[in-house]
Amino acid sequence: MKKRSMWPILAILAGVGCNSPKEAPPKDLALLTVKTDEVSVSRGAYLVNTIGCADCHSPKMMSDHGFVVDPARNLSGHPSDEGVPEAFNQGIEGVLLFNMHGTAQKGPWGVSFAANITPDETGIGSWTEEQFLTAIKKGKYKGLEGSRSLLPLMPWEYYRNLTDADIKSIFAYLKTVSPVDNVVPPPIPPAGVH
Repeated sequence: MKKRSMWPILAILAGVGCNSPKEAPPKDLALLTVKTDEVSVSRGAYLVNTIGCADCHSPKMMSDHGFVVDPARNLSGHPSDEGVPEAFNQGIEGVLLFNMHGTAQKGPWGVSFAANITPDETGIGSWTEEQFLTAIKKGKYKGLEGSRSLLPLMPWEYYRNLTDADIKSIFAYLKTVSPVDNVVPPPIPPAGVH
C-alpha cells in the first residue's frame, strides 16, 4: 500500500484558513485595553495560584483537609499581632524553622517574615509596576534600588526568570485581591548581629 502525502490536504486547509473572513478590530480602543487587562489579570491569577505565593504570604487555618489559607487574610503576610514562636528563641542550629502559618522563617540569616502583598497601603498598595519588577527581578526590598536584598525564603532568584509580562500580570492580579491592613514586622537579625 502506497503512503499518500499530506501536503495537498495541508495546502487546502491553509488556503481555507487564509481566505476565512477576518474579525474586524474593535472600533473602540478602550475595549481592546480592557480585553488586554482581563487577560493580564487572569494570567496573573493563574501564576499566583500555581507558583505558591499563598504558601508563605498567607496565614493558614485548620480545616477538615488540614491547613488551608485563611480567606480573610489571603496574601496579607505574617500577622502583625503574632509574635515569634518560642522555638525560634531556642539555640537550635542547622535547621530551618517555620511558624504554623508558614509566614515566618528562622535560619542562619535570622528571622524573616512574609510580606503583605495585598493592595492595602500596608502592603503593595502604593507600589508602582516598576517597583514590583525591581523586587522580583533584582530581589530588592519594596522594589527600591539601593534597599536591602529580599531575605530567604523568598525565591526571587527563580521568579526573576519569569517574563516581564508575567511579572506585570502577577502585579495586575495582586492589585485586584482584597486589601488587608497588616503591618508585617521587620526582620530579626541573627543573634550577635545588630
